[in-house]
Amino acid sequence: QVQLVESGGGLVQAGGSLRLSCTASGIIFSINYMGWYRQAPGTQRELVAGLDTGERVDYADSVEGRFTISRDNAKNTVYLQMNSLKPEDTAIYYCRSGPPQNYWGQGTQVTVSS
Repeated sequence: QVQLVESGGGLVQAGGSLRLSCTASGIIFSINYMGWYRQAPGTQRELVAGLDTGERVDYADSVEGRFTISRDNAKNTVYLQMNSLKPEDTAIYYCRSGPPQNYWGQGTQVTVSS
């Protein structure tokens, strides 16, 4: 059974930091592109940051320079360090694996107060 379990969300004031974690089981973690997505109410889910197996990273323009994605293949875990948080970062954050093994986590709420 495949599981992607996110943790680390919560409520933080603007300018603060949070670190999200996503631990995967049931997939071959090391061969998968791993991404963090987010969805705010009334909007489409968007890619925030992604990291392939060769350490190539992708960032949304809105988070470039503030967020950092990393992975620990030994722990089957991908992280998202979020600094200088803004109210517009408020959303449910989802972890996704793949390609090639495409699965979603259940999401974790991040709320940034002004």
